[in-house]
Amino acid sequence: MKILKQLSKFFIILFLSSIFFKSAISNEPVDIWNIEKNESLIKKKLIENSEDINNENSQGIKILDQSNNIIVNNSLSSNNIKLAGLYDPAENGLSIDMWSNSNGEDIKFFLEKLSTKKLSNFSDKILDVALLTNSYLPSNNISREEFLDFKFQYLIKKKDFNLIRNFLIKNPSLKNNDKIIRFYTDYYLSNSQLDKSCEIFDHVKELESDYLNNFKIYCLIDQNKKEEAQLLIDLKSEFGSINEFFLKKFSILMGYEKKDELISDENILKFHLSHKTNENFSYEPKIETSNYLWMYLSSSNLLKDTQLINIENSDQVKLIEKATNEGAYKEQDLFNLYKRFQFDINQLVNFNSAYKLLPDYEGRALIYQRLLLTSDSILKINLSSILNKSFNDSSLPNVFDEELSKILKTINEDQVPSNFTQFYEQNKESEKEKELKIKFNNKIFHQSKILNYFLNKTSLPKVEKEANDLLKKIKKNKKYSFSKKDIIMIESLKSDGVQILKKYDKLYESKPNLPVEINSMIVNGETGLVLLKIADTIGEDSLENIDLESVSFIVGILNELKTINLRNEIILKVLPLKV
Repeated sequence: MKILKQLSKFFIILFLSSIFFKSAISNEPVDIWNIEKNESLIKKKLIENSEDINNENSQGIKILDQSNNIIVNNSLSSNNIKLAGLYDPAENGLSIDMWSNSNGEDIKFFLEKLSTKKLSNFSDKILDVALLTNSYLPSNNISREEFLDFKFQYLIKKKDFNLIRNFLIKNPSLKNNDKIIRFYTDYYLSNSQLDKSCEIFDHVKELESDYLNNFKIYCLIDQNKKEEAQLLIDLKSEFGSINEFFLKKFSILMGYEKKDELISDENILKFHLSHKTNENFSYEPKIETSNYLWMYLSSSNLLKDTQLINIENSDQVKLIEKATNEGAYKEQDLFNLYKRFQFDINQLVNFNSAYKLLPDYEGRALIYQRLLLTSDSILKINLSSILNKSFNDSSLPNVFDEELSKILKTINEDQVPSNFTQFYEQNKESEKEKELKIKFNNKIFHQSKILNYFLNKTSLPKVEKEANDLLKKIKKNKKYSFSKKDIIMIESLKSDGVQILKKYDKLYESKPNLPVEINSMIVNGETGLVLLKIADTIGEDSLENIDLESVSFIVGILNELKTINLRNEIILKVLPLKV
């Protein structure tokens, strides 16, 4: 019955050896990012199988160069991966050495600082380019593990799972990446998308944690690759210990034992396996139940209907509030629950004092019901503000997003009292922004059709002629005054190689030189660190809210770096008139 379980060490090692041999003669393209790992494996096999190699002579790997001469490489190691990223450096005018010359203490300072901010879209884009461009890892006062961890933390915070997937596929052999792999697999499993969780194991090369190795084994079973799953279990049994709970569930899934009722909520994998192997699965979540488990219960249709919740039971109501905050229940489910509370007319009329005398959850129900009963815009926005504050004070910031947006959309902007303007603007979900078209005005330099160059619609020779022709017309207009926006655009054109005739130099004042510190960093090739400084400068501000002096400063730096794509985005966001 369990034939594979009887495999000896000899057959296991023979099987693994055949895998290595097949890989060696394969005609598949070589993954250049994994050269170090491959050579490390070769080194390991050579040492294990050569009886003549002693400790003194086993430091390097003997390989043949193109002249068939034997050379020794002592530097290669699986722990010495030097490249990690996703984007080609040339995409943004960067270099593979963008971090090599920077002090790690400075890198850590800015990355830690940026991690605490809610960055604007453009700041986030700069950080995305800085951290995910393929480059050598810095080594001065920062370990490769520290720097990679910043990359992993950034990807986790961003929660862009397609981006995470692409990063893992591009960098399959990174050490200490279990954190990000687990984040990816747990997310999709919690959403009952096991196939997406399992698919990533086809791409990542090394799994260091028992958790992920067990996850991979389960995936093999789900994919009906039971022989491979059994082999991995046998190998784990041979060279280490196996979690008893997982081994029990493994035996059930393989058909060796009958289903059981053993349930574990220690992690999402164990919870899923509990559900998978229990025909009468039932689970009552608690306040401390993790977000992943709430999501799994929701996606697997295992949550209790809110209509069945006893509103006299405060713990149950608070549980529904927490679950809604975690995204397990829809907002409307909670608000339908609030509707079931009974209040007298006096409480509804004197809501402002009445809700303060009630338990927080019941007070929220009172405010919500009063909100439904009014058509007065000022009262609506006042009640919405009270309800929103109550949720935030109870650490439930995600409960009142969609519903609040719906309410505020029923209120015209001119009906909003001045003391509620900020609340209104921050919480009224904007309609899907229409794509604004640039309105050209060829009488103003920064609004002219020269902008097409930054849209990649005009060649350099053509824009050179257009720029000089327009400057000729402007020179004749004695009333024309060059704005900061005009100068930003001219300096950007000149940075790209556009030849502006010298006779027009006196029409405007040239930009000041960059600060010595920034200039020396650029000369030293510390482009990664410079990008972090720019992201920090912009911070949480949108490009539209940045003053022109700062825009000029940032564009000047990007011109020096030749990071044209980022620069063009700023120019097209800030300079043109749009309709």
